[in-house]
Amino acid sequence: MADIRKTRCLDRVAAACVLMLCFTCFHVTSLKSQLFTRLGELRYTTEPPIRYKTLFFDQKIDHFGFLEDATFKQRYLVADQHWHQPDGPILFYTGNEGDITWFCNNTGFMWEVAEQLGALLVFAEHRYYGESLPFGKDSYSDGKRLNYLTSEQALADFAVLIQNLKSTLPKAQNSPVISIGGSYGGMLSAWIRMKYPNVVIGALASSAPIWQFPGMVPCGDFYKIVTQDFAKSGYNCDANIRRSWKAINNVSSTASGLQWLSEEFSLCSPLKNKSDVIGFKSWLQETWVNLAMVDYPYEASFLQPLPPWPIQVVCKNLAFDSTVSDQQLLHGVSQAAKVYYNHTGSCPCLNTSQTATGSLGELGWMYQACTEMVMPMCTDGVQDMFEPEEWNFQNFSDECNAVFGIRPRADWADTVYGGKKIASHSNIIFSNGGLDPWSAGGVTENITHSLVSILIPEGAHHLDLRYSNELDPPSVRAARALELKYFQTWIKQHQKATGSATISKNNKITKQNK
Repeated sequence: MADIRKTRCLDRVAAACVLMLCFTCFHVTSLKSQLFTRLGELRYTTEPPIRYKTLFFDQKIDHFGFLEDATFKQRYLVADQHWHQPDGPILFYTGNEGDITWFCNNTGFMWEVAEQLGALLVFAEHRYYGESLPFGKDSYSDGKRLNYLTSEQALADFAVLIQNLKSTLPKAQNSPVISIGGSYGGMLSAWIRMKYPNVVIGALASSAPIWQFPGMVPCGDFYKIVTQDFAKSGYNCDANIRRSWKAINNVSSTASGLQWLSEEFSLCSPLKNKSDVIGFKSWLQETWVNLAMVDYPYEASFLQPLPPWPIQVVCKNLAFDSTVSDQQLLHGVSQAAKVYYNHTGSCPCLNTSQTATGSLGELGWMYQACTEMVMPMCTDGVQDMFEPEEWNFQNFSDECNAVFGIRPRADWADTVYGGKKIASHSNIIFSNGGLDPWSAGGVTENITHSLVSILIPEGAHHLDLRYSNELDPPSVRAARALELKYFQTWIKQHQKATGSATISKNNKITKQNK
């Protein structure tokens, strides 16, 4: 039984340490953060039981060329229990970089408002993730096949799927479609409204860092927010994490120190050399980042089972004065890390390395980060609690070239999606949590009357998309109510323009005249 428990525990920890072996040599700050935090989005716990149909749609592998005419099966999920016909609204989730069932099972906000709106729910899987593999098991075999993994192709997939659904589903021809997504999915939700306003009437982009690109926001803001979360959660918490890096260097300078660190942190594989220490520090850094993303007010399972307000629990182990010894400090750090990796007490050891994984999601996002999703991040060790690391695009590009044989296009997102010049668009809600480091690249102020920002001061990563909880802060309750109000306004505007069916207050179908 102990061996089984250990295996399950290592699997969970391994998920949190995705591609750590790669980080030993491929340790650009930006790419590390994206790989870790993006994977973190995929580990929710399902709340109420839900029912949906799993369907597949033939998509073109290449929407923008005419030589590659092959197709692949795109998976999408449909729930029609609450759909009012004719012409009831469709809430369309723009799938992230992972298995779509994870998002369907856990984007509770959509399930909760479906009945109020009489809406059909559709969750569309992003190409190259989950079961939507353009070249099957060979989709990641070489650069030629990976070449079709772009956000533009994914948006075209979504647009084509929506158009097909509206033309083939009975009495859906005039159904208004609202796109919804969180994080990268939130970026796609905003972008599909921008690129295909004829397809979706509005979008909710939750925790969507559409400005986390070169020249749009300072590269250090992401880690400043992580640091602020820890600074306000406990006495000297951020200061002691900042001090811990030097303490690790000091203690790990001897063989006996490496052994002590390994035992103190209950590592499954002992630290043996400087390279192991680099990986160990990267593991700790991303632990703090992940905690900032999942700092929810209630118990939740993200990458790991965690207590309410987990950073506050972490910081109780780091409330030291500056006079403590390196070993005393690192004992506190080890206890803090175990809040994240071993809150349940069931893990006999912590694994800081990751061997090959069967999931394609992490490698897919790594490829996207090396092509068009170039998100600069940096640290200075002064305004944040991490070791200084500058953003160097050339080094980043060289690493991408070494891994994939490609070079990133630093300014492409600005060119194709408009950067900060998006005022000509309409009907997009940008929601961001004050605790979420990804808000650094998000839209946090109103741009126009219909490009609006909703701020959730006590919110971590797309808290508004999660299931309602009795411990939710008032700010997220208010955010969800306002989001629903915008949805209802957009739907009424569409119905007035088309003369399509509408839903009265008592949920009866009525007809609206042109």
